[in-house]
Amino acid sequence: MARKPGTPDSKETPAVDHDVIRELAKLLDETGLTEIEYERDGTSIRVARHGNTAAGRVWTAEPPPAAVSAPAASADPADHPGAVTSPMVGTVYLASAPDAKPFVDVGSQVKAGETLIIIEAMKTMNQIPAPRSGTVTQILVENGQPVEFGEPLMIIE
Repeated sequence: MARKPGTPDSKETPAVDHDVIRELAKLLDETGLTEIEYERDGTSIRVARHGNTAAGRVWTAEPPPAAVSAPAASADPADHPGAVTSPMVGTVYLASAPDAKPFVDVGSQVKAGETLIIIEAMKTMNQIPAPRSGTVTQILVENGQPVEFGEPLMIIE
């Protein structure tokens, strides 16, 4: 906890409100935010998440033999020319319903404009279309995972 600049220093340090910190951390998880700050009576609490929120599993299709020796194979997925990135902050859903078949799987052939995933943002379901035609070679997110703007979602080659 930090005192707000300009408030008088006190010999007594206020007790840390662990319940508020837990609620703020829970709110970070629910919203996909990376940082949140709360202030009351001159006392502020800042909770931040550091690191990559896309630390989930990565599914990959077996590359063709010529691509095995390509230097881009080990590069960051965000730098891949076929990367499809998130246009918003939200929660990813790979299918239209929990019991439904995913929109695409690794190896799926997609056409430009075809729905790849849904991102829920502010209680609105946003269909994310394929920006180009091709084959889905990697799915970089898991169902229900929070994502941030610009985060790579999948690779289409």
